[in-house]
Amino acid sequence: MIATKGYAAQTKDTELALWNFDRREVGPHDVQFDITYCGVCHSDLHQIRGEWGGEIFPMVPGHEIVGRVVAVGNHVTKFKVGDLAGTGCMVDSCRVCANCQDGLEQYCTNGNTLTYNSLEQDQKTPTYGGYSNTIVVHEDFVLHISEKLDLAAAAPLLCAGITTYSPLKHWKVGKGHKLAVLGLGGLGHMGVKFGVALGAEVTVLSTSPNKEADARKLGAHKFIVTSDPTQLKSATGYFDFILDTVSAEHSYNQYLRLLKTNGVHICVGAPPTPAALMAFSLIIGRKSLAGSSIGGIAETQEMLDFCAEHNIVSDIELININDIHQAYERMLKGDVRYRFVIDMATL
Repeated sequence: MIATKGYAAQTKDTELALWNFDRREVGPHDVQFDITYCGVCHSDLHQIRGEWGGEIFPMVPGHEIVGRVVAVGNHVTKFKVGDLAGTGCMVDSCRVCANCQDGLEQYCTNGNTLTYNSLEQDQKTPTYGGYSNTIVVHEDFVLHISEKLDLAAAAPLLCAGITTYSPLKHWKVGKGHKLAVLGLGGLGHMGVKFGVALGAEVTVLSTSPNKEADARKLGAHKFIVTSDPTQLKSATGYFDFILDTVSAEHSYNQYLRLLKTNGVHICVGAPPTPAALMAFSLIIGRKSLAGSSIGGIAETQEMLDFCAEHNIVSDIELININDIHQAYERMLKGDVRYRFVIDMATL
C-alpha cells in the first residue's frame, strides 16, 4: 500500500483535518501521480456536510486534480513518468454498458466510480479524492494536461470546465448562435470563455450589476441585469440557448421566455429544491428544458486540448490548504473570482 496524507472529514459534523490513509499499490494498468493542485468545487462542501445523502466517511474531497506522474504499471501505454496528468470527477466505470461503449462514462448505467465518496467497481473499496498528496488511477481515467497551460489554473477544467464544455458541444453551439450564460461563478465564467471561443454571441445574465466589468473582460458581448424588469424584457425571444449555471432557487419560467422558438435552456447548476414549471413556458415556442452532467473521458481530453489550443484556463485564487474552511465560507457568499485552487505543497 502507498502511505498517503490528506484532509478528510471524519463525519458530517466535523471539519476537514489532516488524515493519513493508504492508496492501493500501482497495478499493471495504473498511473500514480503526485498532486500539485486541486480545485475546490461547491459539491465538495455539500458532500462533507452530508447534504446529498449516501455519504461515505471518512471523506477526502476533491475532483479537480492535477500533478505529475511518478509511477506507471507495466502495461500502461498512455503515460510515462514525468508527464503532467489530471483526474476529474470519475476514476472508473463498468466499461460494458451502452453508454460506456459510446464514451459516455459519466452516464454509466451500471454506476460509475466517482473520484471520492464512492465505491470502486468491487462495491467494497471507498475512493478518496484530491485533497491529498498523491493518487492512483487506472490509465483510462487519467488525462493529459498540456505543458502550455498554467497548471494551477487548469485544475478546475476537470469539473467546471468540462461541465460547461460538454453541453455546448452536444448542442453544437457556435457561430451564428446567441448564447446566454445564466450566473457568473465558477461554472458561468467557464461557459463565457467556451461560448466566445466557439464563436457564439455571448450574453451574461446576472443579478449582480457589479459583475458586468468581469463579464466583458471574460469576453462576453452583452450583459443583462436580471433583477431589472426592463432589461430582462428587452431580451424576450432573443436567445438560441441558455446555459444555466445557477445552483440557487430561481424561476425557469422567467428565463424560458428569453428563448427563441426551438430554443434550449440547459441546466448544469443544481438548485436544492424542486422548481415549479409552467407547461406553457415550453409549449409556446416548442422550447426545451434540458440538463447535462460532466463529459466522458474522451470529451474531457478533447476539452483540455481545446483549452491548450485557445489558451483557456480558469480564473483562480490559489490558497493554502489550512485556509480551506475560510474558502468554503467565502464560496458560500460568492466571494471568489472564480475558483479556489489548493496548493498541495501546503499540505
